[in-house]
Amino acid sequence: MIRLVLAGLWVCILTAGTSYAVAYWKENGSLLPAKDAYLDGLQYQKTRALSVPMVENGNVQGYIVARFVYTVEARTMHQLNVPPEPFVVDEAFRRIYADDRLDFRKLARYDLSILTTGIKQRVNQRMQADVVQDVLVEDFNYVSKEEFQQKP
Repeated sequence: MIRLVLAGLWVCILTAGTSYAVAYWKENGSLLPAKDAYLDGLQYQKTRALSVPMVENGNVQGYIVARFVYTVEARTMHQLNVPPEPFVVDEAFRRIYADDRLDFRKLARYDLSILTTGIKQRVNQRMQADVVQDVLVEDFNYVSKEEFQQKP
């Protein structure tokens, strides 16, 4: 009999404590301290892999396979209606495809800083704001047509 009374008392204490916690949470909005809506700082966004055909003498000789990382302020990223990735990919493709200085047989001599700076400037120009803070190269390789067509 005493166990039954103690169990009933225990359930009453738990119910009262839970009711108090729910009332406190509804009044104050949360049991945890409030955080900023968006974290400050930079976000790193990766682009998809990009394969740009290298044409010489009217034939495709191979492909430049590249992947870029761009940085955007977190607050700016959440306020954008259109993400910057399509613009970064488009500008990268255009610059690599149209660059006469790019010798795909000797990529080690290619100045990537000119490429990344140009991508950043053009994307910001197209978006009409300083959205992209920096563009980094994650991967930049040449794959011949024969290697590209081989199945793993």
